[in-house]
Amino acid sequence: MTGAEARYRVVQWATGNIGARALRAVIEHPRLDLAGVRVHTAAKAGRDAGELCGLGPTGVTATRDIGEIEALGADCVLYMPRACDVGEVCRLLESGANIVTTRGEFHHPSSLDPALRARVERACERGGTSIHSTGSSPGFVSEALPLVLTSIQRRLDGLTIEESADLSRRDSPGLLFDVMGFGRPPSAFDEGRLSRGRTSFGPSLRLVADALGMPLDSVEAGGEVATARRRVEIAAGVLEAGTVAAQRLTVSGMRGGRPVLRFRAAWYCTDDLDPAWDVRATGWHVRVDGDAPLDVDLRFPVPLERMAAVSPAYTANRAVNAVPFVCAAPPGIRTTTDLPHILATLG
Repeated sequence: MTGAEARYRVVQWATGNIGARALRAVIEHPRLDLAGVRVHTAAKAGRDAGELCGLGPTGVTATRDIGEIEALGADCVLYMPRACDVGEVCRLLESGANIVTTRGEFHHPSSLDPALRARVERACERGGTSIHSTGSSPGFVSEALPLVLTSIQRRLDGLTIEESADLSRRDSPGLLFDVMGFGRPPSAFDEGRLSRGRTSFGPSLRLVADALGMPLDSVEAGGEVATARRRVEIAAGVLEAGTVAAQRLTVSGMRGGRPVLRFRAAWYCTDDLDPAWDVRATGWHVRVDGDAPLDVDLRFPVPLERMAAVSPAYTANRAVNAVPFVCAAPPGIRTTTDLPHILATLG
């Protein structure tokens, strides 16, 4: 357990959309002290941490030198780069720094490559440290919430999580058109990208299934796209009629030949689609079929114009709130089921 008055020295690693929000949360947190900031670009190096997240001066300057970060002797690193570098991770863990990360590699240790898992666990043993992957999705909605909702079940026939995101007011052309593939002809869309949801969300489904004593036989993933019925102008640009305007990912945890746990995500740039799509407002919908059935809507009550500014909090805050619990955990790769219920310290 964490001490009621314990304080933790924290490093923020990377200051993109999620990282900058986490950095702000650390600076303003009543029990966390910012020890350092690791950045990846020369333009950010040497700048005050407060400047990087819209706050006043903190006296902590950003660095690109991992050696400087190791030398700080921080209790925890909030590790939030665009890609996971296992060498960096192990170096940090061996130095005595725990890690909370929004990278998705460590949600379910048994899903890891055995050699990689052994390497990370050895680093934890040497440093007496732990590492935990979390965030909003995967994380909160794919692990913490299902475990709470199934705590009132004695029979579970199925649980489905649906994530919806209206991206029409998201002014991010690079993300929408180049990365996600909106605005392309369906024949040019990489549907294999949707099937890779098995890697992103499969570990969470396996974790929940294992916790419920219902281990999965397999995880299946796939997806589909819908096209714009007419030319549409969105904040990021223009979608021509007949080009990809929506995409849906489905990841199914199979047991006994049927899906018992399922995650579905629908991302769309217009709701003028084939009626079969029936897209929901931005948020999450969870349906539990069992002897205590539930139908739960979690909507984001934020105007679409502000969603890009607000949405990083859903991922960053969960990670920041987990810091005391990960620091108190035994060494190793720690999952949502290993840790106590994550409580936020708000006062």
